[in-house]
Amino acid sequence: MTTASLDQAVASVRRFSRFYTRRMGVLQEALLGSAFTLPEARIIYEIAVRERTTASDLVADLGLDAGYVSRLIKSLEERGFIARRPSETDARQYLLDLTPLGRRAFGEINQRSDQEVQKLLAPLGARDRARLVAALSTAEALLAEERPQPQCTFRDLRPGDLGWVIHRHGALYAAEYGWDGTFEALVAKVCAEFVENFDPAKERAWIAELDSRIVGSVFLVRKTDEIAKLRLLYVEPDARGHGIGRRLVEDCIAHARTVGYRRMTLWTNDVLTGARKIYQAAGFQLVHSEPHHSFGKDLVGETWELEL
Repeated sequence: MTTASLDQAVASVRRFSRFYTRRMGVLQEALLGSAFTLPEARIIYEIAVRERTTASDLVADLGLDAGYVSRLIKSLEERGFIARRPSETDARQYLLDLTPLGRRAFGEINQRSDQEVQKLLAPLGARDRARLVAALSTAEALLAEERPQPQCTFRDLRPGDLGWVIHRHGALYAAEYGWDGTFEALVAKVCAEFVENFDPAKERAWIAELDSRIVGSVFLVRKTDEIAKLRLLYVEPDARGHGIGRRLVEDCIAHARTVGYRRMTLWTNDVLTGARKIYQAAGFQLVHSEPHHSFGKDLVGETWELEL
């Protein structure tokens, strides 16, 4: 990430943080008109939703200073909201419970929190709410301390996918290689011919998804009864490095074998180093290369083949 893009990302995160804290009222001395500050309300919440909680658990899970947590617990205990009891398994630890007063307070805060969020969401339609939920899930996953390994799934084409494939090819290759609109036109032509001449017995397309978001594609296209063409392999930049491109190519090859092709061929350019590595690893051999001027650039086109 460049210094400029990092600065922009930092500014965006800080801007959203300021917006959200103001909109949700967490800057007020008391949270949602309750008797609690935001840290106190969070302590109350954590005790309420856990079966067994100790001060050490709160320190570790919330990332707070142990002395600060101790002072919060002491204040809430003195005010009658929480109580301590010895742990049955560790004499050095005390378990934290909400008192009846604490449980009533938790119920009120929880209800008010739901109401505030409902008011925030009320102006949004169902589509915008779904977009917001997806965006928040993405932000949470990206910023998590332990990011889970993304699980990628492949599926067949659905209505609207071809437009997305055309758009992303055009945008990606313009951003990464400076190619002009003639490349996007070529991708649109390939997609149109795929639909117009589609042979379900010999052709197929795969769409790769992460969390319901399209991140890649590959197409198996009939050239002759015995020769298949691999086309339109792409993977989104933020989804690279997880083997998605390799898996797309492997599935394409496996299906080509299943439906009876004897050879696969593909055309690419030497600047597409990431894709070329995938093709080489899958067993493709470079059989021809030729300079050409296309998409606004001087390029070297390459034909690769694989015996099935």
